[in-house]
Amino acid sequence: MGNLKEFTVASAHEKDRERMMHLRAQLTDANAAYYQKDAPTLSDAEYDSLLRELQQLEAQYPQWQSPDSPTQRVGAAPLSQFAEIHYQVPMTSLDNVFDAAGFTDWLARVHKGLGREQVSLSAEPKFDGLSVNIRYEHGQLLQAGTRGDGQTGEEVTANVRSIRNVPLQLQGNNWPDILEVRGEVVIPVAAFARLNTERLRQNENPFANPRNAAAGSLRQLDSRISAQRPLAFFPWGWGEVQAPLAPTHLEVMSKLSEWGFEVTPYLKNVGDLSECDEYYQEMQNQREQMPFEIDGLVFKVNALEEREQLGFTARAPRWAIAYKFPAHEEKTVVEDILASVGRTGVITPVAQLRPVQVGGVMVSRASLHNQDEVERKDIRVGDTVLVRRAGDVIPEVVMVILDARPEHTQPWQMPARCPVCGSEVLRLSHEAAHRCMGGIYCPAQQMGAISHFASRKAMDIRGLGEKLISQLVEREIVKTVADIYRLDEPVLCDLERMAQKSAQNLLAEIATSRDTQLWRFLYALGIRQVGETTAKALATHFGDLDPLMAADMEQLQHIPDVGPIVAEAVLHFFAQPHNQEVIAALRAAGLHWEKVTPKSAGHLLGRIFVLSGTLPHLTREEAKSRIETAGGKVSSSVSAKTDYLVLGAEAGSKAEKAAKLGIKTLDEEQLLELLGME
Repeated sequence: MGNLKEFTVASAHEKDRERMMHLRAQLTDANAAYYQKDAPTLSDAEYDSLLRELQQLEAQYPQWQSPDSPTQRVGAAPLSQFAEIHYQVPMTSLDNVFDAAGFTDWLARVHKGLGREQVSLSAEPKFDGLSVNIRYEHGQLLQAGTRGDGQTGEEVTANVRSIRNVPLQLQGNNWPDILEVRGEVVIPVAAFARLNTERLRQNENPFANPRNAAAGSLRQLDSRISAQRPLAFFPWGWGEVQAPLAPTHLEVMSKLSEWGFEVTPYLKNVGDLSECDEYYQEMQNQREQMPFEIDGLVFKVNALEEREQLGFTARAPRWAIAYKFPAHEEKTVVEDILASVGRTGVITPVAQLRPVQVGGVMVSRASLHNQDEVERKDIRVGDTVLVRRAGDVIPEVVMVILDARPEHTQPWQMPARCPVCGSEVLRLSHEAAHRCMGGIYCPAQQMGAISHFASRKAMDIRGLGEKLISQLVEREIVKTVADIYRLDEPVLCDLERMAQKSAQNLLAEIATSRDTQLWRFLYALGIRQVGETTAKALATHFGDLDPLMAADMEQLQHIPDVGPIVAEAVLHFFAQPHNQEVIAALRAAGLHWEKVTPKSAGHLLGRIFVLSGTLPHLTREEAKSRIETAGGKVSSSVSAKTDYLVLGAEAGSKAEKAAKLGIKTLDEEQLLELLGME
């Protein structure tokens, strides 16, 4: 009898497992039908009902859960912060043109670079969203990140997994074991309107436009929020791949479609200038009716071999161009010009405008960027101006209508003192921007200054995150970074989401940070132009803070890699009385570091190293620190200027490039020997 009962239970379990497999396949097919074929097979109610059934079964049988299940799109618990993600193949930007003459010039440069007049191009809409890189290994979605600075982005894997038209498992066959797909995350115009209606109903601020809605949705620390937003992903390229995908861009896009991605139906092959112009006119005419916002078109050389021949400039490929559409424009009046202090100290003139509808959005403010721009356009209070949404997003004052200018208007001038803290406002010789020099004192810069001070590579105060800093600043508990060291347990426990144990842990981190290194302290101060490497160079050269603070321009420029721009920034920072007061308060609070014997340079001065893969014993940070201590530099990419490539386990494609360029490679043992540390 017992055996029969066990058999019956096992049989029931097997039926549940078969049902789970069936539901996964049915929901995956429904996603493909909806997003790729535009032919829904299930109503929203049916889809939701089947999804709930699958969720219940997976909760009952966790041993049968699968990372490529449609249930994995519902989001996960909130993260405390985004991790960094590093790209082997940089995510470069595109150069822009804004008229037919600019496009014609670009196409002529392509013809000249390839040595012929006939070139096959791909053409597609330029979606107005957030660029992401999605990495697949052995067909499964492994990791996703934002563009960031092109080399390093924010990891948003859980949020991207929640996007319904992103395949969790590649479909079809013949995909490479490693594939990075790059594209744009967007939100449909109709869904954006519904989202804003709901936000207003719940007394929340509406999003300014679909791009902001998409970016804000994707950068949620709680991916369950992302899962509730109607996001979509359209691929436009690729990053690291283990093997060549196809000879042309259009063929690659066709393969991505076979592997489960929704490729834009507007992708087209064009050739000569007349075909490009015809496509431009066709897309511009359809623009207002398209389900997603676009701000232009992207034209690319179709053959990948020809792209290799054309190569890149310092920031963008020569084989591609973004041809932007004209922005919508309206007239209005400048009612005032204010000096707005940003989180990094940049002071931006902002025009207060008589509210006007521009491209369906009410505009009442527009950045004037800097003093030079105000003078170039001669913008004054009282002027009638032409306003447009640049890229259909950012309000921009295009020009002044001089015939409508009132009498007795005066040119606008940048204030000599910060309107927030009263510190000196300076324009450093190499910059267009004016800056408040009270970096660690100015209330307008509090959030940025404190976040940077507590960051991992600075004072490394774990637990002092952005939300907590926001509370401390809003309640005026912390006004400068020195106030961090006056925090106590009762004050912290009075904050939201701060229990006694959390408060004690944070106070322990703060106490630990008092014993630091000089270079970390210098980096934490947030001095303009002083990054991690420069901070180490300053600390190594001067050995202590006092001689650095007393140094003049000539002394500062004796340091390798410290030119007049960096020297000027350092000099002005330490000259500000407010900054001196905060530094004195930090030292009085017990911050200290071990003095080092000043030395001008290490034995590897000027040598450039690139790290790839995982070393047996050293972390990447440790290897970088040791190289820099010896005077070397660490770069993120291999070039003709690279002296050594340090290879660890699972090294990427950098080894091939190094071999082509004849660059010497080192393992960890050889690196330590070169550093004199064996």
